[in-house]
Amino acid sequence: MTPASPSTRRLALLLAGLAMFGPFSIDTIFPAFLLLGERMQVDQVAVQQTISVYLLFYGLMSLAHGPLSDAFGRKRVIIGGLVLFIGASIGCALSRDMTTLLVFRALQGVTAGVGVIVGRAVIRDLYHGADAQRLMSQVSMIFGVAPAIAPIIGGWILLGGGDWPLIFWFLVLFGVVLLLATGKWLPETHPVEARTPLSMRELLRSYLRMGSNPRLLRLAAAGAFNFSGIFLYIASAPVFVMQHLKLGEGGFAWLFIPTIGGMTMGSFLSGRMAGRLTAQRQIGIGFGLCAVSAVLNLGYVLAVPQIMLPWAVLPIFLGGVGMALIFPILALAVLDMYPHQRGLASSMQMFIQLMINTVVAGVVSPLLSARPLHLALGYAGFFAVGASFWYWERHCEQRRALLTPIE
Repeated sequence: MTPASPSTRRLALLLAGLAMFGPFSIDTIFPAFLLLGERMQVDQVAVQQTISVYLLFYGLMSLAHGPLSDAFGRKRVIIGGLVLFIGASIGCALSRDMTTLLVFRALQGVTAGVGVIVGRAVIRDLYHGADAQRLMSQVSMIFGVAPAIAPIIGGWILLGGGDWPLIFWFLVLFGVVLLLATGKWLPETHPVEARTPLSMRELLRSYLRMGSNPRLLRLAAAGAFNFSGIFLYIASAPVFVMQHLKLGEGGFAWLFIPTIGGMTMGSFLSGRMAGRLTAQRQIGIGFGLCAVSAVLNLGYVLAVPQIMLPWAVLPIFLGGVGMALIFPILALAVLDMYPHQRGLASSMQMFIQLMINTVVAGVVSPLLSARPLHLALGYAGFFAVGASFWYWERHCEQRRALLTPIE
């Protein structure tokens, strides 16, 4: 750690907060879906596009956040992203038709990824090996609270008599708090002498090189598809909570607290395992838990005519534990492939994840959310695809080891 760095605990809190405003923008408005449809006079498929448009531009812009931070510094790019996010949130709050709202949701998406993408590069700038894994796990553990409390806060705002724009004013306030905290406490971890000039030709060449790297693609896909199992339920939360579990606007906690509680537990365990278990062993345990979760979820849905609490969400808790054991190792493995372009590598990894999430939210969730069985099958399928990419990478790694001559 550099001498100018803040305490590890403060840095973990700040980076987790910066990572939070992305999921807060997704999940806080879930309880307002029905109300938003009524106010805008559109159906729920159109309201769902407020998530899809946000994720699409989140993913596209994720390709730029990392290279910008490599060229201009981590702190400057994060502050710029926060300022634009606050402006976009104000635009959402003032929107009075769906078209205008979608435009400002797209602008939110353009800015919302800066915290998590550049934050990962900050961690790797300061720490190495098990220390980096511990801090990444701490950030993930704190950050994991965001998707749990965001829809609860949205529900409280509505139950307290507020209308849907008040949710976006809450995001404005949250953005302002993060902006002030970043200005005061975030160090600049990427010094001027280490920065790489921003050249569109070189940037395109670097992305083509990364995008054609089979190992990066396998690692990124393993993490992205594994997370998609959890994200399918997050994207389908309005239908799952209100229709299948038959709860109201205040009932989102029944899905999100177990889901994110599992991710928080997994992040805590990952930090404790760092330096004690091999990365391969930890990931194997994580995928094993995901497999057990998928089997239990399918078994329960097939066994009952009507899903009920708490059994409908307990398997998702277990899946969250497994997913969080896997994520930090895969994220750091991608960053370590490009030590001089960590921001770029973080952007590439996030782009792959967000493009898959966009398809899940805009296509897969509307197709599967009508029936609990279809959701359970999709949940299991995403875990299986993620595991397949990981074991494919392990097979390739073993082949590389056999082919490498021993000197």
